[in-house]
Amino acid sequence: MSKNNNHNRLPRAKGSEMATFYSPKDCARKVKRIVFQPENRRIIEEFLTILEMKDKFAEHDVPIPNKIVMYGPPGTGKTLTAFYMAQQLNIPLVLVRLDSIIHSHLGETASNVRKIFEYAKASPCVLFLDEFDAIARTRENNDEVKEMARVVNTLLQCLDEFECDSLFMAATNLQEELDHAVWRRFDTKMMYGMPDDATRHEYIKLLIGDFEQEEHTLLKASTSLKGCSFADMEQIVLKAKRKAIIESSRLTAGHIQFSLEEYKPHLNS
Repeated sequence: MSKNNNHNRLPRAKGSEMATFYSPKDCARKVKRIVFQPENRRIIEEFLTILEMKDKFAEHDVPIPNKIVMYGPPGTGKTLTAFYMAQQLNIPLVLVRLDSIIHSHLGETASNVRKIFEYAKASPCVLFLDEFDAIARTRENNDEVKEMARVVNTLLQCLDEFECDSLFMAATNLQEELDHAVWRRFDTKMMYGMPDDATRHEYIKLLIGDFEQEEHTLLKASTSLKGCSFADMEQIVLKAKRKAIIESSRLTAGHIQFSLEEYKPHLNS
């Protein structure tokens, strides 16, 4: 089910592709530099261990988890986690494009939701929906269109029937908006936050890699980039490297600082 494999393809939604496909090799390239916060690393390691022990869990009639919801601010690693899981499990990642499945006719939206789940049930993969709240918002105060409840009901049915070798992962920045019944369907929940000091230092060290740097550049960068998300740090360090390359010089704390001022991230204290 790689991007070049056209058998058993996901149906198109009104002429557009519903998803982007990534092979395990594609996923491995995406996660060359990934750092998990301790609690999330523990959850992932336990999850992968369980999947390696399927037979033993079957002996005890204990179901295998296969639904993960990730929530927290943008740029904190939720999407990368989906790539990481696909790479670790050596199965493709199917990244669903919500703009292609959400239709002005909600009956069509519900149909598209069912199609993507039916595909994942037939073809082992990591099925990943970002901005999950767009189709899983609470039915209690949905004033936009009452018919949206039909979409949520379809989603609930799909989650209940999702017994297969695929893994379903969803990400949201608005977990409080999710329908309570949808929330309960997930056997694994992962909270993402802004990097702490140790995680930030580790990630910047990975980003700099073997790029030649002045002494104490890493330490100073870890201090100056406090409050930045992983995504922000990646862009700032890349900008700093470009400056160093243009100047034919080593990477300096000054390059990092100038790049931070140019990038202007929304810092979180």
